[in-house]
Amino acid sequence: MIALSGARLVEVGTANRTRAADYARAIADPEHAPVGTILRVHPSNFRALGFVEEASIEELCQLGVPVIDDAGSGVLIEGLPQLADEPAVPRSVRAGAALVCFSGDKLLGGPQAGLIVGRHEAVGAARRHPLARAVRIDKLSLAALEATLRLYREPARARRELPVLAMLEVPAEELVRRARRLAEELGGGGIAVQVVEASARVGGGALPLVELRGPVVALDGGARGVDALADALRAGDPPVVGRIADDRLLLDPRTMGEEELEPAARAVLSAARG
Repeated sequence: MIALSGARLVEVGTANRTRAADYARAIADPEHAPVGTILRVHPSNFRALGFVEEASIEELCQLGVPVIDDAGSGVLIEGLPQLADEPAVPRSVRAGAALVCFSGDKLLGGPQAGLIVGRHEAVGAARRHPLARAVRIDKLSLAALEATLRLYREPARARRELPVLAMLEVPAEELVRRARRLAEELGGGGIAVQVVEASARVGGGALPLVELRGPVVALDGGARGVDALADALRAGDPPVVGRIADDRLLLDPRTMGEEELEPAARAVLSAARG
């Protein structure tokens, strides 16, 4: 995409430390003139740890060059502790970024899509590019995206009704209650069932360092074995997807609504019977 635009990419700073002064020096270097934009890309699915430093979006927007901020996973909700390390789209807009690019699914919670917001003239230029028509989403996806974004008008409602946000905030006592109920539904099904503590990850290219501790229902797989049980569950109707750890299949109640516990239990019992 950068080559197609005719731009030349200039790396700034080092792999682990990049300060606003590094950008300023690159902008002032006659060899790089004229500088068209500063591009910041969020490392959605990895983090550099240790002696790390990077320029804030506010610092970049004060350097006098238009900023394109690829914010990654599309965080619109501010104030959630689990999302503290993710760049919030409203912050980039407030800072004055010309364009902010982010995902419509992942942490935003809508359909698979990409969004561009920012200054009118910059968004207009992106909209007029011939590729904009080639990559535009279909009407059904657009309707789903609109319905998702409408929820964000009431942040508290979005945190309740968008699955990805609701799963991040499920109270510990609710997880314990769901796990125990699922284990009871599975009792007597011919497979060993136990509620244990485990760590889960958000996945989907976001929050690589966040571990979600909580209770899970662990299954031993019975006579067929844990791999065969996992395969049968994925191929069932409804499909049930667990994760294998220590030769046991783990079913995480964080990802199940109240109305899904009984169907999930029936699916497991059916798969265990072959």
